[in-house]
Amino acid sequence: MRIPFTQVDAFADAPFAGNPAAVMPLSAWLPDETLLAIARENNLSETAFFLPDETGEADFELRWFTPGGEVALCGHATLASGHVVLASDTALERVHFRTRRAGLLEVARADAGYLMALPAWAPVPRDLPSTVAALGVGGVVETLFHDSGYALVVVDDEATVRAAAPDMAALAAEGPWVVIVAARGADSDIVSRVFVPAFGIDEDPVTGSAHAVMVPYFAGVLGRDRFTAYQASARGGRLTCRLDGDRVVLGGACVTVIEGAFLLP
Repeated sequence: MRIPFTQVDAFADAPFAGNPAAVMPLSAWLPDETLLAIARENNLSETAFFLPDETGEADFELRWFTPGGEVALCGHATLASGHVVLASDTALERVHFRTRRAGLLEVARADAGYLMALPAWAPVPRDLPSTVAALGVGGVVETLFHDSGYALVVVDDEATVRAAAPDMAALAAEGPWVVIVAARGADSDIVSRVFVPAFGIDEDPVTGSAHAVMVPYFAGVLGRDRFTAYQASARGGRLTCRLDGDRVVLGGACVTVIEGAFLLP
């Protein structure tokens, strides 16, 4: 069985930056254990699988798997999936995806890149002392949590974000969480790093879903609904951010770096 395979650097305007995702269109869903095995073989932070949506609600149904399991929402692999669909049909201006736990998502053309609409997952204050200890950071301003499994630790400056050196085993023991450390930035409005060891990813390069949590919070802190963001991983990635009611709209570019076929026995 030959499955089309495209590897895309998302939130990047050149190769070797942003966050790589594998995008694999299917004609029918394979067993979950097979999808997970493919994601482990790809060994990227996310593999996106999609097929035509039979409900009529969207163009495609979309799912995402890390090497550690299926996730509720993945921004960069959604952007990469939109890039693959729109690059294959230049007449299309936008594409809609139906997901199992994050609702309907949209990717639309915009200038040299794309705009992606995700749900706005506003976090609420929550004491997270063991998470802070596992991150090994000081200067904590506030800790928050969203029930989809996102912990947000806001610190006092960008240098603290960049210097974080987490205990990954301790972070993984916190639960199946996405752990974000963030602050107001110098060259961008917010700067963050994201750690997901519970799903087999120590540090995620650029995380769209984390911004679905951060944008509602920082819109209140900054007092405006539009701003820029930088995820300060080794690869790095820049995003534009806008809070639009119950949606977070993220902007970024994509670059296709590999095309081929996955050979499934």
